[in-house]
Amino acid sequence: MTKRRDFLKTVPAVAGAALLANGSFISSAEAKTKVVNAQGEYVLPPLPYAYNALEPFIDEQTMRLHHDKHHAGYVRGLNATLAKLKKARDAGDYSQVQILSDKVAFNGSGHFLHSIFWQNMSPKGGGEPGGKLAKAINMNFGSFAKFKAQFIAATSKVEGSGWGILACEPDAKKLFVLQAEKHQNLTVWGVTPLLVVDVWEHAYYLKYQNRRGDYVKAFFNVVNWDDVAQRLKMAMK
Repeated sequence: MTKRRDFLKTVPAVAGAALLANGSFISSAEAKTKVVNAQGEYVLPPLPYAYNALEPFIDEQTMRLHHDKHHAGYVRGLNATLAKLKKARDAGDYSQVQILSDKVAFNGSGHFLHSIFWQNMSPKGGGEPGGKLAKAINMNFGSFAKFKAQFIAATSKVEGSGWGILACEPDAKKLFVLQAEKHQNLTVWGVTPLLVVDVWEHAYYLKYQNRRGDYVKAFFNVVNWDDVAQRLKMAMK
């Protein structure tokens, strides 16, 4: 399993074009280290280059608005929603949990994908990859040219707003070109699953019919916490 820290720090992962999921300006390495502040709130990572560094391909005004307004908005939204969820837990009031969960997914995915996106670009970028990345692309797509053609075609055809993604399925070490419509669909890109429960109807309908809540409660009687703990250990390395 890929830990989220490595996902954000090392790989040009899950968003843009990469392997597998962040002024006064600081170095690229420094920009990747400060994920949360002293209060445990997510922070907006500074750009690892100047606002105008990607011109003429991406203009300075776009970069300022994109980073300082749009990305910053996701960070504020994520922190605010997490605070509301804490209040809900403290009050034992889960009446708004569906709405708040959606907002966590929306703002969290926006924050994490943008944090990768800035690192996926460089004033010295372009050309073709080398080394293991080139080998992986050639193995999975046939050639860099074929990968690039598929990536451009898929990304250009995302319905509405969204992302083009080169992702790695780490168990089989396979690469996929994916489309992400909007960007959340009730998940947060970059997290490592530790405990999952299947709530498609085929997983519970014969016994629980439409009583999904009863099924989820029953699930906790069979959770293998040793397995969950091992996954957490791997993710936190």
